Amino acid sequence: MAKLISKTYGEAIFELAVAENRVDALSEEIQTVLKALEENPEFSEIMKHPKIIKEEKLQIIENVFKGRVSDELTGFIRLIVEKDRYGQLEEIMQYFLDEVKSLKGIGVAWVRSALPLREEQKKRIEAKLLETTCFREMEMHYQVDDTLIGGMVIRIGDRVADSSIRTKLSHLEQQLLKIQLQN
Repeated sequence: MAKLISKTYGEAIFELAVAENRVDALSEEIQTVLKALEENPEFSEIMKHPKIIKEEKLQIIENVFKGRVSDELTGFIRLIVEKDRYGQLEEIMQYFLDEVKSLKGIGVAWVRSALPLREEQKKRIEAKLLETTCFREMEMHYQVDDTLIGGMVIRIGDRVADSSIRTKLSHLEQQLLKIQLQN
C-alpha cells in the first residue's frame, strides 16, 4: 500500500515538475527537504504525533517551509499532511528523485563485494555497467560484505547479478542434496 501511495503522489509532483519545466529546481528543493528531515528527526515526531491536530501541523508546515522552498513544494507538503500521508513523505520524495534519475538516464547501482575495491576496479565496474545497460550515467554505491566470502553482488533496480562465492556454494549444496535424494 505504501508503494502505491508513494508512486501516486510522487508521479503527481514529477508530472508537475516536467510540465512546468522545473525538474532540476524541484529536485534540488526535495533533496534539501530530505536532508533537513534526516538531520531533524524530532520534526517528523511532531508531525506524526496523534495529539497534535491537523490544523496545527499545517501551520507548522507553513512556518517551516514557506519562503525556504517554492510555493508548489510547500503546497504539496501541505496536501500530504491534509491527506494524512506525512508518514510516507520521504518515500514520496524518493520516488520523485528516482523518476528524475530515470528521466536523465542515470542508473543507480549497489555493489557489495567481499573485499574493498580499488579505484581502478570501481571504474571498470562502472564502465561495464554503462556498456551493458541503457543508462548514460551511473550513480554507484559500494559496500563491503565479508559474508560473501568472495566475488560480488550488483543490484540495479530489481535486477541482481550475483557472482559471490557464498551463492555458488549454496547452489552446489543444493545440487549435492538433490543427488543424495535421488540415490
